[in-house]
Amino acid sequence: MKIFLMTDMEGVAGIVGFDEWATREGNYYELGKSLLTAEANAAIEGFYAAGATEIVVVDGHGAGGIHPLQLDDRVSYLRGPVPGPYPFLLDASFDAMAWVGQHAKAGTEEAHMAHTGWFDVKDMFINGRSVGEFGLMAMIGTLMNVQPIFGSGDEAFTREASDLVPGIETVSVKRGVMQGTGEACTTDQYRIRNDGAIHLHPHQARIRIRDGAERALNRFIRDRASFDKPEIISPYHYAIHYRQDGDVQPRIVEYEGENDLIALLNRALEEKK
Repeated sequence: MKIFLMTDMEGVAGIVGFDEWATREGNYYELGKSLLTAEANAAIEGFYAAGATEIVVVDGHGAGGIHPLQLDDRVSYLRGPVPGPYPFLLDASFDAMAWVGQHAKAGTEEAHMAHTGWFDVKDMFINGRSVGEFGLMAMIGTLMNVQPIFGSGDEAFTREASDLVPGIETVSVKRGVMQGTGEACTTDQYRIRNDGAIHLHPHQARIRIRDGAERALNRFIRDRASFDKPEIISPYHYAIHYRQDGDVQPRIVEYEGENDLIALLNRALEEKK
């Protein structure tokens, strides 16, 4: 049973703000990496207890979020170009996908450090459906017949995941407190807008993540039909709605494709560079 484990920093219990915790320049960046790695290890422990045979841990945070020396030595560690190219070496050899430390998509109410890729994105759509970082990878997994089974992060993320992938096992480790979507914010305003949250103690978060991961894989092995997948049908239309960023005004960028969603996503990444 081979598992593709995506990781990010902003959805981790105890990581309380972006600039100080999730950037290389932040005073608490190294501590943030340790907190994320401990949550990843908790999920790894749960997956192996349920029968996992191979786990690849993907460091999906822009600045890097995993501390390799603290990571469970039974797993492989993948750190490639960020962002992209998609699909971060995900392929059909994997049975299931999971997420640790995941945050909600841009514009989500009561979310903690919500964004999609970066804070300049107001929303992102695949075939008219609003998606975030989780949704993009879940859709890619669907195209490869790799089932999303587990995700941990802030409470808003768990709602987003359950809406897109009914049946997915989720664990909330904190709850954002900011009301509203931040629709009118500039990029800089939105980056600091959603830093308020109520957190579980990191030790309690890890216990819940470990138990949730074990439940998810046990259920997947026993009853795969209890997990759904997001619907994704070609031809593909990809739209990115940007907020004001300095002197750059709000805009919408759209991409059309016939039947290759991954190529479409990577074209968008290349054109943004």
